[in-house]
Amino acid sequence: MITFSLNGEPVRFNGDPSTPLLWVIRDDFKLKGSKFGCGAGLCGACTMHLDGTAIKTCVLPVAAAADKAVTTIEGLGNPEDLHPLQTAWIEHNVPQCGYCQSGQIMAAAALIADKPSASSEDVDNAMSGNICRCGCYPRIKTAIMSVAASALSYDAAATEANS
Repeated sequence: MITFSLNGEPVRFNGDPSTPLLWVIRDDFKLKGSKFGCGAGLCGACTMHLDGTAIKTCVLPVAAAADKAVTTIEGLGNPEDLHPLQTAWIEHNVPQCGYCQSGQIMAAAALIADKPSASSEDVDNAMSGNICRCGCYPRIKTAIMSVAASALSYDAAATEANS
């Protein structure tokens, strides 16, 4: 029996501990937002957070999630309270086909959580493991940078207010 937190709720999985986490989330817990792309951890469509770190779940055994927190795109925000990146995705009309977008957003969310005012280089480095077949990279980066710029503006305003 493997126990972990899924989008803030305790869950249990009683199956093969070598089953990729992606399939446990999709098949056992019926959360379909994370996608299967390559099956080799190369494209990023399956990206989720494990204790806040962006991970490729198509190659990660569910056993690696034991006693940890897993967050999927469904747990990042909801229609009534979108994550700032989800709002930016909409504002910048990012997706074309949309298949890779949950993985893209999850990778970007881990970056923004770690570096709220991420630089262009930070974004390039963090997103290099996520592939978009439609080539929406400029819109993806623009959306991420808009959130980072908002954090930078907020940091500057807070610093000025505290002076």
